[in-house]
Amino acid sequence: MDEDFEVVIIGAGMSGLGMAARLKEAGRHAFTVLEKAGSIGGTWRDNTYPGAACDVQSHLYWYSFGEQPDWSRTYAGQPEILHNLERFAAHHELAEHIRLGVEVTRATWSDDDGSWLLSTSRGERLRARVLITAWGQLSRPAWARVEGVDSFAGTQVHTARWPDDLDVTGKRVACIGSAASAVQLVPAIAEATGRLTVFQRSPNYLLPRQDRALADDERAALLAEPERYASLREELYRERDGWAAGLRDDGNPVREQFQQVAGEHLGAQISDGELRDRLTPDYAFGCKRVLISDDYYPALSRDNVDLVTESIVRIEPEGVRTADGRLHEADVIVHATGFESLNRTGGVEIVGRDLLTLREAWKEGPEAYLGVSVSGFPNMFMLYGPNTNLGHHSILFMVESQIDYVLQALGALDAGRGRTLDVDPEVQRRYNEELRRDLAGTAFAAGCGSWYTTGEGRVVNNWSSSIEAYRERTAVFSPRDYVG
Repeated sequence: MDEDFEVVIIGAGMSGLGMAARLKEAGRHAFTVLEKAGSIGGTWRDNTYPGAACDVQSHLYWYSFGEQPDWSRTYAGQPEILHNLERFAAHHELAEHIRLGVEVTRATWSDDDGSWLLSTSRGERLRARVLITAWGQLSRPAWARVEGVDSFAGTQVHTARWPDDLDVTGKRVACIGSAASAVQLVPAIAEATGRLTVFQRSPNYLLPRQDRALADDERAALLAEPERYASLREELYRERDGWAAGLRDDGNPVREQFQQVAGEHLGAQISDGELRDRLTPDYAFGCKRVLISDDYYPALSRDNVDLVTESIVRIEPEGVRTADGRLHEADVIVHATGFESLNRTGGVEIVGRDLLTLREAWKEGPEAYLGVSVSGFPNMFMLYGPNTNLGHHSILFMVESQIDYVLQALGALDAGRGRTLDVDPEVQRRYNEELRRDLAGTAFAAGCGSWYTTGEGRVVNNWSSSIEAYRERTAVFSPRDYVG
């Protein structure tokens, strides 16, 4: 074995960096962060497509600890978020703990010495008492599964793998997909393209974004008065956590209000009745991810932009063929088709007790206890694990609750010499049964076929309620929930 660590973290995105910083704050320095890419940043490193930005307010989309960034806008773009992540890592002196270009291929639990044995693509072997996965839910791009996809004679890209040198000026661009990344990309490139064709499988609910640049005096006041900064975060936090009620499937007034706002937003920005009909969802509000944009609808109204709702039957060398027989010629095809949200093993073969693999344990869909621990995989903790995604708020508040929980678990391990922590399978079963019952009352379970669910309709990505409810549930680590 090459090296021993107390903790190994896989992934140097926002979750992994946050965990690393908190470990250092707690005086725990015997850890390393393994990142397969050549730089840190996770999703904010990978998603560099034009218009990429966060759909949570800047002052809410950050850790509650450490230095607060000087945000330039109410909603930050990808370059600014990545820059602040790099500053965060430097501020907490994390570079000495991060190994770039190191891909973990296998992690195997050993009952003999109570540790995880890790192998990397470079032939390295590491031992860790505790394994923390921080590879997120949306890290592996999903390309459109269409006949003839490899036959296209032009350029094909995925929004999460946008080439630095791609110039779409004057070109015919086909955008397959019309959801979260598309509503940012389309307005950003529409004016430059010769022709932009957007292929929509189903319409989305859009709410106004109301983004704006922050004035210099606003920024200066927030940085000079930490209590003002904290007050703004708290105000935004409380407002958005109240939105969780709008995702319940019980006809509550919050949901009805949001649906009305979305309808008014569409009506105000799209005057063409036929186009407006094609952009009107026929499913429950919140069943699919609710999007925010001020410029997507106006972009679709441009003379050089077409919205196509006919289904795609195949891709040909010259472009995209739809079910009505029409060939939509293109020079560039953009796959704005999201991620493999059910492939939650990060590309790593995780082998727990009795040679049980995580892939096998999750053959009917990912599940965990509190989204953090999986029975049969001792001393392994997940950040942004199953059923911890949100439809209304900043995921970082969920992740911080998980980080606090993991730190408590480390303390429990310290308190028991030679101890291991493997969540009791009955505890995990009861928790997930309760969670599924609660999720049944949400819009996520309304049957619209979103990426939140398995093919059988089981919600495996999202939390069922407010962040406050999750915080309360994870506030105290209970060793009684775990066996040795």
